[in-house]
Amino acid sequence: MSRRDETIFALSSGALPSGVAVVRLSGPESGAAVTALIGQWPEPRRAALRTLRAGDGSTIDRGLVLWLPGPASFTGEDMAEFQVHGGPAVVAALLARLGDLPGLRAAEPGEFTRRAFLAGRIDLAEAEGLADLVAAETEAQRRQAIRQSGGALSRQAEAWRTRIVTMRALIEAELDFPDEDDVPGSVSDAVWSEAAALLAEIETALADAGRGERLRRGYEVVLTGPPNAGKSSLLNALARRDAAIVTEEPGTTRDLIEVRLDLDGLPVILVDSAGLRDAAGRVEQEGIRRARERAAAADLVLWLSPADAPVEPERPASSVPLLVLRTKCDLTAGRPDGGPAGVLPAEGDGSDALGSSPAGGGGSGGDRAGAEPGLPVSAATGEGLDRLRSEIASRAGIALGRGEDPLITRARHREALTAAADGLRRALRFDTLPLELRAEDLRAAGDAIGRITGRVGVEDLLDVIFGQFCIGK
Repeated sequence: MSRRDETIFALSSGALPSGVAVVRLSGPESGAAVTALIGQWPEPRRAALRTLRAGDGSTIDRGLVLWLPGPASFTGEDMAEFQVHGGPAVVAALLARLGDLPGLRAAEPGEFTRRAFLAGRIDLAEAEGLADLVAAETEAQRRQAIRQSGGALSRQAEAWRTRIVTMRALIEAELDFPDEDDVPGSVSDAVWSEAAALLAEIETALADAGRGERLRRGYEVVLTGPPNAGKSSLLNALARRDAAIVTEEPGTTRDLIEVRLDLDGLPVILVDSAGLRDAAGRVEQEGIRRARERAAAADLVLWLSPADAPVEPERPASSVPLLVLRTKCDLTAGRPDGGPAGVLPAEGDGSDALGSSPAGGGGSGGDRAGAEPGLPVSAATGEGLDRLRSEIASRAGIALGRGEDPLITRARHREALTAAADGLRRALRFDTLPLELRAEDLRAAGDAIGRITGRVGVEDLLDVIFGQFCIGK
């Protein structure tokens, strides 16, 4: 018996304990398992309250049972679900009973969804959308996952692939029947016009600044600055919990600390990092190296500088936008000069939502804190934090495409469409080549698009893709 012929089972609901736990089965022995536990099958697709019994006849629990015969099920196989009380002991007893039945085994990660794919119930892009839906932490991620699991990418990819198949059919007709009256000469001329139009559509989809992938990953904001600038305190204040250790000792933070936030429905990753300075031990030097490396790959860098100190930001080596924050502004609130004021204009994204820096601001000179640029914030009093959250959310919305619907959500999709575009370009560029060779480029483009939905050449990807699912999905 192959593993695909075995009946699988798993806890499909959330962590225990819970109000209700859902255990699902799929495979040819699902019906026998239901009979073994409750004595007879309930009416298909109707929940029935039944007593679930162990092998010795004792009661495991009393719960709802669903019998879902194939092929009209999620996996295309016979399926069943047991909805029981979500106590760890109840679920453990039920899983142990199922494991004792012949032909049943515990499911692997993503195995239910994989069987649905192999049965043709969903395609590969829709399966990835389901994985994203399970992992979604924010409203924007949920909307994107719903769109993909509902087939938005699949429908577009299939439409593009169908157009390529039609082009190839017309070329084949001209090659095979050049003298037939119902096959007009130079029919391929119309094909290349259509290929150019298709190439333009795919290039438009690719020119999306990676919004779909970035939305799945999250908008990354790295906090940098000198030691004791208040990075960890600000991280804790924005996260509203003690995520990082805060002390007055310089160099407390030596490794990267990540906190995920939901700002206006958008995923934001805050990264605390080691304070940047020259004098440091080997461990701290490694932390500083990681801090600089992470800042260079971030979506936004926040440079923190105490309100009573000169601003000397170390800009990332890349073109990452940088925003200066003047921290601990509560400590300078009573100063005669009025404390810090002004904002350093954002760089790299063309936006300056917080306004311009005051005349004479910027640089490292000067002894008046009020002349230094930066947004005043205080982790102790909360001053400036709402403004900072709004600024980060605004920038994240621009970067992730708030209100837009990116077609590409994974690097795999981008690679496939890039390969398809390359094939179309070759077919269009080398117009002096024989028609057979140009048709082969069209075939390669169509196959590349087919890999998005799993129509061609994805066997080596299945373990990787479905291995990322949780067990029971």
